Parts: sequence; C-alpha cells; structure tokens
Amino acid sequence: MLTLLTNWLKGPVLEVQEFVRLQAATIRGAFSRPFYFHDVVEQFDLIGIGSLTVVLLTGFFTEAVLALQTGMTLDQFGARPVVGRLVSASMIRELGPALTGLMLAGRIGSGIAAELGSMMVTDQINALRALGTDPVRKLVVPRVLAGLFMTPVLTIIADTVGILGGWIIAVYQLQVASSLYWTSVTDVLYIQDTWMGIIKPFVLGYVIVTIGCHVGLRTTGGTQGVGRSTTNAVVAASVGVIAVDFFVTRLLITLLY
Repeated sequence: MLTLLTNWLKGPVLEVQEFVRLQAATIRGAFSRPFYFHDVVEQFDLIGIGSLTVVLLTGFFTEAVLALQTGMTLDQFGARPVVGRLVSASMIRELGPALTGLMLAGRIGSGIAAELGSMMVTDQINALRALGTDPVRKLVVPRVLAGLFMTPVLTIIADTVGILGGWIIAVYQLQVASSLYWTSVTDVLYIQDTWMGIIKPFVLGYVIVTIGCHVGLRTTGGTQGVGRSTTNAVVAASVGVIAVDFFVTRLLITLLY
C-alpha cells in the first residue's frame, strides 16, 4: 500500500519539479543572449492579433447579457440607472481579466501544447539541441513574452468593448439615458480598480503560456500523446486561471484597498 501511494505521488511531484525547472530556464533565457527577436514578434502577432476576434466577441456579449440581466433585477428596486456601475466595475475588476484568460487558455494554451508536442514526438526538439540551439530560448521565451505582454492589451480591449456592449443594451433595451450611463460608469471606478484590472492579466498570461509550454514539452506517445497534451493543457490552464485569479485578487485587495 505504501509503495502504491509513493508511486502515485511521484508523478505530480515530478511534474511540479519539471515545471519549476522550466520557469528557471525561461527567466534565464529571457535575460541572456541570444535573443530571437523575430520569433518574439511572430508570437506577438499570433497570440495578440490572432486572439482579437474571440476576445472582442466574448467581452461584448458577456457585458451585454450582464447589463440585460442586472437591469431586470435593478428594476425591482427602482435602480435601473445604476446599471453602468455594475457593468463597469464587474468588467474591469474581474470579468475582463478572467474571461480573457479563459479564452486564451482555450485558444493559446491548446495551440502551444499541440505545436510543441508535435515537435517533441517528431524529434524536432532533439534536432534543435543537436544544432546547438536551446529549445527554451527559441520556443518558450518568445511565447512567454508574448503571453505576458499581450494578455493585458487584450484585456483592456475586452473591457472597452464590454462597457460599450453594456451601453448599447442600457440605452436601447433598458431605456437608460446615455449620459446617465456614462456618469454611472465613471463614478464607481477608482484607481485601485484600474490597477487590479491591469496587474491580473500579466499573471494570468504568464500562467497560461507556461502551462502550455510545459505540457507540450512533456509530450510522449506519438499523435495520441499530442491529443492528450492538448486536452491537458486546456484543462490545466483553465483551472490555473481560475485559481490564480482568486489568489491574485485576494492579494491585490489586501495591498490596494
């Protein structure tokens, strides 16, 4: 029984160990030569511009339905004009970073895991090592930098589109005056909310990309292994986004408020 328990625990401990080693190698590779600027720019385009459509649609329709639902609830208290407060506060503090992170986990996390996993099972990673190229510097660092810096940009775009979506519903569906909506939006926002909405995407973007890279580089078992890695990356990144979002939010509330 003790042997079975030990063998069962070895797998998770090994994964954590390899994940930490990857983080150390990534940080070392980001601050030392050689730098692969072309790969970094390419990943900025793939992760940032490539994810723009799904982020725009998610932000718009999420806040539109939130405004519609909260407007119906606020009617019971005669507080329909304050719908802008709920829309802006919820989007900037929480929904913007969290939804953007989840969308990127599904799109970017799976893509990175599939790409690197395919390279692993076809020995392309070993070929890079044979040519004297560090796979972490070449493949992981550009993706981590792109995820780290593009996630906040995408989150800001999602926040903006979401608030506009709430405005459309508030004005044309709930019959709230446009000036009243925007006044309600600006009155409830504080600088601490803005900092929370900007800091969290940096952490979430880093978590999503590093999980995808780790799962991809640990792929074995041919094409079936690539499929498993893709699924595992999406699940792990999504759970990581939700869990890290909670802890970062708790920390920022303590520090900022």
